[in-house]
Amino acid sequence: MRRTSLSLACLLALMFFAIAAMAQMPMPKPAPELAKLDYLAGNWISDGDLKPSPFGPGGKMSSTDDARWMEGKFFLVMHSKFTGAMGDGSAIAIFGYNPDKKVYTYTEYNSMGQVTYSEGTVSGDTWTWNGEEKMGDQSFKGRYTMKVLSPTSYSFTFAMSPDGTTWTTAMEGKATKK
Repeated sequence: MRRTSLSLACLLALMFFAIAAMAQMPMPKPAPELAKLDYLAGNWISDGDLKPSPFGPGGKMSSTDDARWMEGKFFLVMHSKFTGAMGDGSAIAIFGYNPDKKVYTYTEYNSMGQVTYSEGTVSGDTWTWNGEEKMGDQSFKGRYTMKVLSPTSYSFTFAMSPDGTTWTTAMEGKATKK
């Protein structure tokens, strides 16, 4: 019994010191690079053209996106509704920044059961997001490029590649902030 009491007292003391140490640590601050994602915050309408591909005949597509900062401003969360040649659905995406790799991050979950992860960079007015994509049983590399046209619009292109060297444009369009 004495051994149990001593162990419990040591555990409680250790927890007290750990909590006291955490209370003295400064709150983490978002990486300054995250401020560039402010451009995407708000409500957007996107219209594009899907090119014919092994995944479908192509056609028009559109989406409405609502992007808001999560409390703490470490992540930008975007809710989307889309319609078009590939069907209608919804998605949730989370933008962030990885300071160790010095890349922006994008993770999307959609109502077709797909999960997409991409890493992005920005150079001037152009954002480039690269990731591994999967549709059905086919895997490929994807590259989404955004060219900022104004504070309230950007053009976009999505290209696909089986090997990361030969790229085919799969979609082009424009997004406008409401």
